[in-house]
Amino acid sequence: MIFLFIYILFNGYILKKSANKIDELAGKSVGIIDLTVGFNPQKTLTMAAGYGDARSYYARTEMTTDVVYPIIYAFLFGIILSLLYRGNTLVWVNILPFICLLLDYLENLTIITLLYSYPRQSLTVATLCEIFKLMKWITFGSVVLLMIIGLVSKIIIWTKR
Repeated sequence: MIFLFIYILFNGYILKKSANKIDELAGKSVGIIDLTVGFNPQKTLTMAAGYGDARSYYARTEMTTDVVYPIIYAFLFGIILSLLYRGNTLVWVNILPFICLLLDYLENLTIITLLYSYPRQSLTVATLCEIFKLMKWITFGSVVLLMIIGLVSKIIIWTKR
């Protein structure tokens, strides 16, 4: 329950406040690289260039808030998956959120590199960022799908009793 509360706090307040501060410092709505979906290294480079005065704030957010947040969601989702798949042959699925955490950290490292190295832009770093981000979203989507499947399975079992 503690992890759920902190997860909701991060999503509902802390991360939203950080995104708004980035937009405010940039003087426009620029979005967050972490939240983009797809594979477009050039878009990531364009976004890094568009942050302007928000660049250092975004980098600091990646090194503070976005270090804690993956720990919160990894433990929350790991616990949920452990409970849903306890006694099942898929009990190993609870490591997936921690793989997502690792990919999130690798993505953050590339974003920080892009932000601090600006105006030098590296297509290689942007491509790595996109690879880590894509793998993070695929893993995250798999975790959510497994949670839904596990929950539906539990509901079916409970209703049959």
